[in-house]
Amino acid sequence: MHMSHSSARNRSFLAAAIGAVLAFGALSQVHAQTAQDRAQERRDRQAQKNQGKAAAPAANQYPNATRQEPPAKASAKVTPKLQKMMKAYDDDKGADARAIADEILANEAANAYDKSFSAQIAGQIAYEADDAAAALNYWNKALESNGLDNNSHFNLMFTVAQVQLQEDKYTESLATVDRFLKESGSQKPEQLIVKGNALYRLERYPEAAAVLKQAIDASPEPKAEWQQLLMAAYAEAGQGGEATKMAEAVAAKNPNDKRAQLNLAVIYQQNDQFDKAAAVLEKMRASGQLTEDKEYRQLYASYLNMDGKEKEAVTVINDGLQKGILKPDYQTYLAMAQAYYFSDQVAPAIDAYKKAAPLGPDGETYLNLARVLWQEDRIPEAKEAAKQAIAKGVKKPDDAKKILALPAK
Repeated sequence: MHMSHSSARNRSFLAAAIGAVLAFGALSQVHAQTAQDRAQERRDRQAQKNQGKAAAPAANQYPNATRQEPPAKASAKVTPKLQKMMKAYDDDKGADARAIADEILANEAANAYDKSFSAQIAGQIAYEADDAAAALNYWNKALESNGLDNNSHFNLMFTVAQVQLQEDKYTESLATVDRFLKESGSQKPEQLIVKGNALYRLERYPEAAAVLKQAIDASPEPKAEWQQLLMAAYAEAGQGGEATKMAEAVAAKNPNDKRAQLNLAVIYQQNDQFDKAAAVLEKMRASGQLTEDKEYRQLYASYLNMDGKEKEAVTVINDGLQKGILKPDYQTYLAMAQAYYFSDQVAPAIDAYKKAAPLGPDGETYLNLARVLWQEDRIPEAKEAAKQAIAKGVKKPDDAKKILALPAK
């Protein structure tokens, strides 16, 4: 009857703790301009032209690239079409701009730049319309045509890797980011993180941990979600010591960061250090930081995995229920019943079992209730609980029948 939590169970805690980290949030704004932004850029270009100023050449973002940069010039025949496409795009007429881009892509007179640039714009339009599949198709055409300058080409390639990751195309994302890192010669932390993320999603945890650590070590201010992802990779790779060491360091550096403290508690739980997990969570409860149902469950589960800490579990459950944070559901009442029972508080255990049993998925809790009532010589009540157990279904109906067959006192 005692609750136990396996490594798989604790791993689910870890997944919950890192939350949306693995989804990696929204795509970077490299390709997410609004119509207003585009209009402002157009006005800036026009102002420079009116003043007789040429736009300053963009700095080379990829000095170590192995790719030979193409001329990146539009063909004379297709230039009017490109201008028409950009006019529609700047005016926020996406459908018209995309249709013109499709015409350019089908035009035999179009050169590599014409096709790459048109496909890049069409992909952006598709992405803004929430059609990621079409966007990826266009962007891959842009890369295949190989007509963009190095900055645009590699920025687009990295964007493709990010979108593939967001669309759960982990194998494709890993291949794209590997190609990007090799051909661009770039090793920026935010780029390595995408590779580590893809490896994590592919359950290649030791490799993911190595890449994520490389990214974090290279960053002067690594993001919290990068550190959480590395902790998860360590934990999944069976490197509990490394995960603990990192979680402790992050939590110590950020004592008021709730997420960092919860992650530390989760890592402790995963490594069966329930006393340390409880200490962290109790400190948070005392300061009012435990505000969600799952957080109270983490704390009482820690106590229930420790010998002789059932009374503490009862205290936590009652506190959570009283504050309206812990849901009064089957799991809560079952945990309460077990905590009371194993701390030799039989009467309140029976009351908790009575609340849990009707909410259970089967009759097993009714059968446990019947057994406890029988031990307390409350035979009529035990028989009634046994009837309910059989009605809801139990694995061992003979146990319930034995209680029903007891002589009345």
